[in-house]
Amino acid sequence: MGQSIEIQRLPRAFDADLGQDALALVPALHGDQARLVAGAAGSSSYLKELISREADWLAPALADPQTALAGIFADVRALAPDQLKPGLRRAKRQLALLSGLCDLAGAWDLMQVTTALTQFAELCADVAIKAEIAALIRRKKLPGLTEADVDTAGGLTLLAMGKMGAYELNYSSDIDMICLFDETRFDPDDFYEARQGMVRATRNMCTVLSERTADGYVFRTDLRLRPDPSVTPVAMAMEAAERYYESLGRTWERAAYIKARPCAGDLTAGADFLQTLRPFVWRRHLDFAAIQDAHDMRLRIRENKGTGGPLTVPGHDMKLGRGGIREIEFFTQTRQLIAGGRDESLRPRGTLDGLRALAAKDWVPQDVCDQLGAHYVAHREVEHRIQMVHDAQTHRMPQSEDGIARIACLMDREPAALLAQTKARLQEVHELTEGFFAPDAPPEVAPQTLPDALDSDILARWPTYPALRSARGAQIFERLKPELLARLSRTAQPAEALVALDGFLAGLPAGVQLFSLFEANPQLIDLLIDIVGTSGTLASYLSRNSSVFDAVIGGSFFDDWPGREALGQLLAAVLAQEEDYETQLDATRRWCKEWHFRIGVHHLRGLIDAATAGAQYAELAEVVIAGLAPVVVQQFAQKHGPPPGRGAAVLGMGSLGAGRINALSDLDVIVIYDPGMAEASDGPRPLATRPYYARLTQALITALTARMSQGQLYEVDMRLRPSGTQGPVATSLESFCQYQRNDAWVWEHLALTRARVVAIAPLPAAAGLAQDIAAFRRTFLAAPRSRDAILPDVAKMRARLAAAKAPSGPWDAKTGAGRMMDIELIAQAGVLLSEATGQDVAAGLEGAVACGWLDAADAAELQRGYDLFWSVQTAARLVSGKAIDAQTLGEGGALFLCRSTGYADLAALEADLTARYARCGDIIAAALEREGASGHDD
Repeated sequence: MGQSIEIQRLPRAFDADLGQDALALVPALHGDQARLVAGAAGSSSYLKELISREADWLAPALADPQTALAGIFADVRALAPDQLKPGLRRAKRQLALLSGLCDLAGAWDLMQVTTALTQFAELCADVAIKAEIAALIRRKKLPGLTEADVDTAGGLTLLAMGKMGAYELNYSSDIDMICLFDETRFDPDDFYEARQGMVRATRNMCTVLSERTADGYVFRTDLRLRPDPSVTPVAMAMEAAERYYESLGRTWERAAYIKARPCAGDLTAGADFLQTLRPFVWRRHLDFAAIQDAHDMRLRIRENKGTGGPLTVPGHDMKLGRGGIREIEFFTQTRQLIAGGRDESLRPRGTLDGLRALAAKDWVPQDVCDQLGAHYVAHREVEHRIQMVHDAQTHRMPQSEDGIARIACLMDREPAALLAQTKARLQEVHELTEGFFAPDAPPEVAPQTLPDALDSDILARWPTYPALRSARGAQIFERLKPELLARLSRTAQPAEALVALDGFLAGLPAGVQLFSLFEANPQLIDLLIDIVGTSGTLASYLSRNSSVFDAVIGGSFFDDWPGREALGQLLAAVLAQEEDYETQLDATRRWCKEWHFRIGVHHLRGLIDAATAGAQYAELAEVVIAGLAPVVVQQFAQKHGPPPGRGAAVLGMGSLGAGRINALSDLDVIVIYDPGMAEASDGPRPLATRPYYARLTQALITALTARMSQGQLYEVDMRLRPSGTQGPVATSLESFCQYQRNDAWVWEHLALTRARVVAIAPLPAAAGLAQDIAAFRRTFLAAPRSRDAILPDVAKMRARLAAAKAPSGPWDAKTGAGRMMDIELIAQAGVLLSEATGQDVAAGLEGAVACGWLDAADAAELQRGYDLFWSVQTAARLVSGKAIDAQTLGEGGALFLCRSTGYADLAALEADLTARYARCGDIIAAALEREGASGHDD
């Protein structure tokens, strides 16, 4: 047994005589319960009627409301088909009376009331539709279906929409549903007959629920939220609905589907359908364009429903009027549409839950969430009292004094206090929400006077660009343009920044989303101007991938670097959301580009230095390779079986192996596998181990390098594998070790000093393979070697590199005597000549000191030079994508280069670079000459 109704407040009777008349029908009630019934009946003719019709049932129901509620639901489930109409109507009377009195007494809060109403509605719909499907199956009107199909309604699903979908039905709600059927349950030749049957079942269900009889009605049903309701049947095939949303779906329909859920019939088919609609409802980018769409909907509602104008409470529409329920719902749902595509935690169906989720992720300030939540509950309470009076589907406050007094009595308030409190709430809701949407009438933009430095001819061609050809894109951009130009004029070189911005705009394929993003987040304009005025590489990338700006306002863009493990988990989550192989590859590209962009922006803005940027670029590449390897193996294994033996490992070579690459680096890799005793794979189309791993390697390289809709991940270079381009693309562990011991050239041993396993095939034994490779490398490099066996070849390599490519000038920090490649070569030699095992330059130089080849001062000078050269090289790749040209670098690029390297101006930096190249070159030449290794053939 449950507990008697807990009365926290009591309504007052507007007409005490009517209250006493109703109470006389239920003499068993005493005390507060009697006053509750008397107050309800004395203000509401509808509640008085319910009390008179359910007098015998009411007293025990109030004694134990939860048991009474369960009994109502049990009675509905037990109804015979021929008793549906009267049985459902009596159950509705009982539920309306019980929920109304529990609401008035404060025994149930708002969500308990709306949940009870919603659960009852979905149960009625489920019982009614299954009864109709069963009748049609018995009459052979649904071809191919049997009685076993009744439990799933023959594939017909009812999607609860709006308040029903969110468990928010009000006291006298219509129920909004979309009825869809799974056409794959039927033979294609039977489709039209099946559809006819489903339409008939849906119409009959609506009649059962909404037809008024002597017993009343159950729920008014509204099926007009379905695709194009003026021309489509009331029950549609899921495939047809899916095609509609993919091609013609509008923002209001996306918003409607936030609350959609399967509520009756075939729940599994309904859930599957909603899953297919996820890309339509939840956009991958931050969808700030939805703000304007929501604003336009608000204006149309105000115009069509006459809810605009001054705010006066008598006659005010509590749902659609200014400051009403719909304003809070629009505010919440629009923010969910903006960000929910990237964050699943922002997708609750309920308004209050949605507000709380948005506040938890800082999309709504907590105090705004609390205020809007409180106002939403208060508005719904008023709405329920309005509807209790006559069971009318209305949301308007009465205009007469008597009408307002009845509402006040039901809320146990004085009419004047109710009017004042309601007006204050409406005004505050309007103030809190209106600023989020575009103003009703945009202010006139004053004619612009361009700074002399800005070329008006450039501005004149902007309307011809693809991003500005649409009326909507041009309209938003016109509102942005004054702020853009004002900020451009404050840059060090306005004319130069304007040219860069022009290139960015010219490359944009579309503008509505991006311009909406800027309008909603003006701080992004500063970042845009900084990027286009400094980094042509980032600006060019942005013009093709402007959605990466989403990440800037995603909440954590400027946080510290998360590290390899956390990055791997993030990528794994992205891959888990995609089922198709190609979409997984594209999703990886999109994810990688956002993080790549993040590193570049952090470097550009001085949040990290060049060395840190290089380490982060390398770590990102490792995570991508390690994340894609299992995906590629799984796809490959579908045809050829899992990898035979212990699997394969990917060795990072060169800069990747050393853990430091720049924004445009290729990835040098080698793939090593261990077939063990296996001769071939075990799959539908088995392959011998050597071709298996060769083709698997090619598949992995393609996954990394293929140009797809989201572009390319990386260029990959495999020329460092044994025998170079003449050797197999994948090498067995035995062959690799044999080659290094017996056949490799010194330069290949030098390359091995930077080798590092960065990924393995997803097999338990592959971890052992990685350990064996690392152990071989460590043991092999630690073997004693004479300088005479190493340094002459090092000197020859240095000479060949110098002959092959001369430096392009003082800003080419990579190629030439005393520059990056030269120092890297010496560091690799230092590893071979010592017991050092680290892969980076610092470890190699320490090894060279440890073996007595270099003194500590020379090694420190080389390290300082290398650090400076790396900073220049990394900045150059970010600014221009190639070697720096001081004549075309631009003011923004020059400032960034100086900030990145710590120099006051370019002249000082260039002078120091030139001097350091010479000093480092002299140190290296002297070190080789001391050992008699000049680099010249005898």
